Amino acid sequence: MKTFKILAGLSLAILIMAFVPKSIKEIGKSNGYQIGDVVTTFKLKNVDGKMVSLDDYASKKGVIVVFTCNSCPFAKAYESRIMDLDKKYAAKGVPVLAINPNNPKVKPEDSFENMQERAKTMNYTFPYLLDEKQTVYPQFGATKTPHVFLLQNTKEGSVVKYIGAIDDNAFDATQVETKFLENAVDAMLSGKAITTETTKAIGCTIKV
Repeated sequence: MKTFKILAGLSLAILIMAFVPKSIKEIGKSNGYQIGDVVTTFKLKNVDGKMVSLDDYASKKGVIVVFTCNSCPFAKAYESRIMDLDKKYAAKGVPVLAINPNNPKVKPEDSFENMQERAKTMNYTFPYLLDEKQTVYPQFGATKTPHVFLLQNTKEGSVVKYIGAIDDNAFDATQVETKFLENAVDAMLSGKAITTETTKAIGCTIKV
């Protein structure tokens, strides 16, 4: 009986180890990009009908990739702030690149035609791309709208420097105490370490 218990225990241990990742970093990898990862380039359709690639920004200092949409109340609340971010940082070499990850069959408000109308009405100064096949947002590990990824262009490629929320107050810009994204961009541009590299993205779940 004692021998049986020992063998059963060993079998259970072997079974558990077979499903345990080799490192904690592998767990992170399964959920998308982590800080320090190099982003794989992508190409998506912009609201003007042209294809836009991450490679198009290779000459920039970096890119603010924002997964957002038309329908989410959080995305709507952040819309003007996203526009302000592009106006502030595009001139400094870090423009905004907005991507709609939602399935329009689930959220008709997020159709390509409605994206075009929204971009025109609001006079977006940045590309607004549709992740039509929903292949890009999983690579990033985006789960919300909005969900932000700050990329820095290096010799190795576009490196992830910050992931998460734009700031700490979704619905009242006047009550924001910490501008996570702006702090990260400013630190990156000045060559300083980014104090807060990740925060929890607050918004609507991406519709698949």
